[in-house]
Amino acid sequence: MIRIHLPQAEVKRLEQAFRSAGDRKLRDRLQIVLLANGGRERQDIAADLCVNRRSVQRWLNAYLDRGPGGLLPAKAKGAADEIRRWVIDGPAKQGLDRANWTYEELAGHLGKAHGIKTSRSAMHRFCRKIDIRPYRPTYRYLRGDKDRQAQAREDLDGLKRGRRPAGSSC
Repeated sequence: MIRIHLPQAEVKRLEQAFRSAGDRKLRDRLQIVLLANGGRERQDIAADLCVNRRSVQRWLNAYLDRGPGGLLPAKAKGAADEIRRWVIDGPAKQGLDRANWTYEELAGHLGKAHGIKTSRSAMHRFCRKIDIRPYRPTYRYLRGDKDRQAQAREDLDGLKRGRRPAGSSC
């Protein structure tokens, strides 16, 4: 059994961190420590928070070993920036013969490039979290042909005025 007895100053600090934490995982982990300090049993804490009893034990051990920093959720370093770059550059820049990514292809490429195995649905959630869509990557006008863009603007202006663009077969 893991027993935690915290000084009052530490309890106040953890309660303040609990109230100000925006991340649900961090809030749950802080709450585990606070409930354990209050004398709750591990199985009761697990039932209250709907987590496994082993998870409660793991987070209590992490707190005892590393303090409050041991409760912080780990983030993949640079993964978001790299995946965002892959989507914007397109699969052709990564050596694939297609125009746009799918979540499944992104997951497979992440496995090949970094050995990180993930599912299509996990990649979908991750891309939604970093606000990028593989089917509609961010278009950069800097990459476009300036003459073709100017011609397209003229054609659109002509359509807005109700006349047909020159050379149209309609």
